[in-house]
Amino acid sequence: MRGLVFLPLLTLLLLLPPRETQPQFAGPKCRTGPLDLVFVIDSSRSVRPFEFEIMRQFLVGLLRGLDVGTNATRVGVIQYSSQVQSVFPLGAFSRREDMERAIRALIPLAQGTMTGLAIQYAMNVAFSVAEGARPPEARVPRVAVIVTDGRPQDRVAEVAAQARARGIEIYAVGVQRADVGSLRAMASPPLDEHVFLVESFDRIQEFGLQFQGRLCGKDLCAEGEHGCQHQCVSVPGTFHCACNPGYQLAADNKRCLAIDLCAQGTHGCEHQCVSSPGSYSCHCRAGFVLRRDQRSCRAVDHCSFGNHSCQHECVSTARGPRCRCRQGHDLLPDGRSCQARDLCNGVDHGCAFQCVSEGLSYRCLCPEGRQLQADGKSCNRCREGHVDLVLLVDGSKSVRPQNFELVKAFVNQIVDFLDVSPEGTRVGLVQFSSRVRTEFPLGRYGTAAEVKQAVLAVEYMERGTMTGMALRHLVEHSFSEAQGARPRALNVPRVGLVFTDGRSQDDISVWAARAKEEGIVMYAVGVGKAVEEELREIASEPPELHVSYSPDFSTMTHLLENLKGSICPEEGIGAGTELRSPCECENLLEFQGRTLGALDTLTQNMAQLTARLEDLENQLTTRK
Repeated sequence: MRGLVFLPLLTLLLLLPPRETQPQFAGPKCRTGPLDLVFVIDSSRSVRPFEFEIMRQFLVGLLRGLDVGTNATRVGVIQYSSQVQSVFPLGAFSRREDMERAIRALIPLAQGTMTGLAIQYAMNVAFSVAEGARPPEARVPRVAVIVTDGRPQDRVAEVAAQARARGIEIYAVGVQRADVGSLRAMASPPLDEHVFLVESFDRIQEFGLQFQGRLCGKDLCAEGEHGCQHQCVSVPGTFHCACNPGYQLAADNKRCLAIDLCAQGTHGCEHQCVSSPGSYSCHCRAGFVLRRDQRSCRAVDHCSFGNHSCQHECVSTARGPRCRCRQGHDLLPDGRSCQARDLCNGVDHGCAFQCVSEGLSYRCLCPEGRQLQADGKSCNRCREGHVDLVLLVDGSKSVRPQNFELVKAFVNQIVDFLDVSPEGTRVGLVQFSSRVRTEFPLGRYGTAAEVKQAVLAVEYMERGTMTGMALRHLVEHSFSEAQGARPRALNVPRVGLVFTDGRSQDDISVWAARAKEEGIVMYAVGVGKAVEEELREIASEPPELHVSYSPDFSTMTHLLENLKGSICPEEGIGAGTELRSPCECENLLEFQGRTLGALDTLTQNMAQLTARLEDLENQLTTRK
């Protein structure tokens, strides 16, 4: 009921045209008591500069029809995008001129569309007593008018319901691209009296005409045959006909005749002349804004607003700001950030180990301890040694086919710096998902080329992630002599490398511990959503040397440096050393020689210490 009481005042305000040169509607104005009125204005990036200028003029026009005063109508204005900004609170101004000055100085935020956040702010802040609203016991109606042009990026229904429950009457005005469902979720009931949709910003003042039938008292337009061609407007005790913008009443006060002041050729508009009821306004083409004379146009320097967020350079165009990156960088999909151009991903660089982009060029790198060859791409191999290496590769659905191909390429890069041979390093590959499959065992291939070809032929399994099952397979089968592993008596290091991109769907603790008890040196490589706790549980101690992680499949190459120190034999056990038995005679003799040398050194040190103690005793005796 309260909405109907104060509806005439708000209707009268909305009927006012935004320019002083436009005629006002005929008939007496309705008067009401005090009112706290807050305008909530959408200034997201979808509202183009010239549209925001129209909205600014519209607000100024509304203010000129208000009975503004400390004891009459108090007005507040807030604007919002991804944040909320108070243009001026309810208690800031008591003079219309001060309000207009603040609105004309308004700079749009030009970000997202967080309408729910704006309603929350209006409810908790804008209508608070501290901001100038009159206290609830004064029973002064509180009215919020929300003007938006798009779909909210947050939830509005719940917060709007809370605002209405606190006694705030909400009018939702949608312009052009607005979402009708969101408008209805925000507005107060009855919805047909509180929801309005306007086809464009330059016609925003027209939505007030929809209130005419409810201005004051009895609606004669709804009761009889008024005969108006366009619109019937009820006024106390009678009615009159009105025409849509661009028309004027004929002599019979019923029919409407089109008027076009722009066609008279005296408007002086530089770009476009737009007719409005009894007047006209000048508009500029996209990328331009009106000058102070309201006729000529100047190009909009969108970059000067300071809200473009460009990382490198901002370029102002007719359609708005555009970000540009410096030479050697590419613009990211967000249209603002720049990334150094990675030529390594854009060309067939041929680097055997790692490619590093350097501005407009690139260069190849080799792991520590290996040298770049004369071709500038290949690296010399690790010194001859012996390792049994089994790679346990995650083939679950979360990896995805294109990333699985990157994993295979990563495995082949590991093979590139190994001395693969039956007597040197043997390589086996196991893939796991909801099941486990040995792609090739340790003893099958004797050259790096054969291993790499077999890796490329591996087919992606998909399905789940049973890492615990895969670890059990590794312990019970992969390092058996039947699968090509060398006998334990030869002391050939056994290395397991587990590659995964997510959390295991079964328990890993038992078989992760069992693998390390069996003397297998375990390494864990995680990518993307891999769980750090699981990686550390799989890996041998210390974890900082046995756990590697990459946030993205395309950037895995940096992990090779972390893995090289243990997989490459010269970093672990030297060539030939792993085949020597500690029981061999020559080893015993070597051990005895080292032990006797250490004892001799210790004896000499003890003799020197004894002599020093004796000298100290003699000095003390002499002093006494």
